Amino acid sequence: MPLLSWFNRDADLTRAAVAPYRLLEPVTSLSYGDPDSPNMLIEGDNLDALKSASASERTKSTEA
Repeated sequence: MPLLSWFNRDADLTRAAVAPYRLLEPVTSLSYGDPDSPNMLIEGDNLDALKSASASERTKSTEA
């Protein structure tokens, strides 16, 4: 399996692990389409978006 490597990789992974969780909140004025759709468009910093989205997915899988 390939492994991604870059300058300061260990520091970046540590920083990502301690980044705070941010709650995703819908903005109804910008919402479009079926509100029950599982699709989301997240605007913001990639790390914040990924941490929030992955936490959201973990919650969904434990509710099922």
